[in-house]
Amino acid sequence: MGARLLFRAIIMGPPGSGKGTVSERIVNTFGLKHLSSGELLRTNIKNETEFGLLAKSFIDEGKLVPDDAITKIILHELKQMSQYSWLLDGFPRTLPQAEELHKVFQPDTVINLNVPFETIKKRLTSRWIHPGSGRVYNTDFNPPKVTGLDDLTGEPLIQRNDDKPETVTLRLRAYEELTQPVLEYYRNKGILEVFSGTETNKIWPHVQAFLSKKIPTIS
Repeated sequence: MGARLLFRAIIMGPPGSGKGTVSERIVNTFGLKHLSSGELLRTNIKNETEFGLLAKSFIDEGKLVPDDAITKIILHELKQMSQYSWLLDGFPRTLPQAEELHKVFQPDTVINLNVPFETIKKRLTSRWIHPGSGRVYNTDFNPPKVTGLDDLTGEPLIQRNDDKPETVTLRLRAYEELTQPVLEYYRNKGILEVFSGTETNKIWPHVQAFLSKKIPTIS
C-alpha cells in the first residue's frame, strides 16, 4: 500500500456565516481532523493550562489574545496532528499568522464562505439564548414557543452582547479589515476557493463537490 496522502484545508468566513455547520459537514463527510481556534482557546481556559491562563488574563481585560500566543498554540496542536488530514477553522485571522503557518504547513486549499453582511446581521441579531443550558433559538427559523421564553424551563431568553445589532456591525467590520489581507495572501498562492450564497444548505453542495475532487479517497 502506498503512503496515504494528507490533505490540509483552512475554512474562513465571518462570524455567523455558517462556518461551524460547514466545518462539521466537511469533517463528517471527509474524515478530516477538526481544529477550531475558538474551541482550543475555550478548552485551554477551562483546563487552566499555561496558555489558558495567559489567554484569560487578556480576555478579562477586554483585549484580544496576542497573535503570537495563538500562533504558538495552534502550531503546537497541528504538530501533534501531523499524520492526519485536517481542517483548520478560525485561524489564521491575520497576515502574520498566515505567514507563520505557511513556514510549517502549506495548506492545500482555503475555503472562504462569502455570505452578505446583511444576511449575517439578520441571522445573528435574531439569535436568542437560554443562559442556563446554552439552548439557542432563532426568531426566524427556530423560534421559542412563547416569545422570549425558553421552551423547557419557561425562563427568559437573553441576547448575547455579541449578537446585538451595533456589536454585530462592529464585529463584521473588524473581521473584514483583519482578514482581507489573509484572503489576498491565499489568492496570490492560488489556493483560495470562494463559495458565495445566503443559505448554508445551498452553499454546502458546492463545497462538497469541490472537496470530493480534491481530497484523496479516505480508506
